[in-house]
Amino acid sequence: MAYGTLASIICPVLFFMFLLVLVHCGVIQGEKTTHLHFYFHEIYSGPNVTGVAVVNPPRNDSAFGAMGMVDDMLKEGPDPSSKLIGRAQGLTAVPSMEQNGGILTMLNFVFTDGPFNGSTLAIFGRAVLGSVMERAIIGGTGNFRMARGYTLSKQVPSTQGLLVLEYDAYISH
Repeated sequence: MAYGTLASIICPVLFFMFLLVLVHCGVIQGEKTTHLHFYFHEIYSGPNVTGVAVVNPPRNDSAFGAMGMVDDMLKEGPDPSSKLIGRAQGLTAVPSMEQNGGILTMLNFVFTDGPFNGSTLAIFGRAVLGSVMERAIIGGTGNFRMARGYTLSKQVPSTQGLLVLEYDAYISH
């Protein structure tokens, strides 16, 4: 086979493979990346708790096996009076027998105000309070349909009975 004939076969094949990579990476489809910055507020004591235990641990010496349900607030700022932009609804579980082994979280961030009103993000991963927590974005709806990405969160100082986490979400959609 002559070199010219081989090149005429390989070049279109390589070009087609290049196009497939561009489509897969979202370059041709118009995929975009969105960065969101907001605050997660959970009331864990008092009359209006937003996070509750639904299964108590089977042993007294460990939290292993505990499960909870949350309907927490997503707000623009760390102050309890800041504007509500959505809810964090989902499940938490303690899958580790270690004392501070972390919490498994399965959350839907439901946006109820602003440019992403009606859209959701599905978050899954391990959380250890006192550290920077990275969790996966595994899906979404509305403006975030077919979303993927990650969140970074960390605890910020707050009043007694309130847990506040500062969130940065990096979303490809």
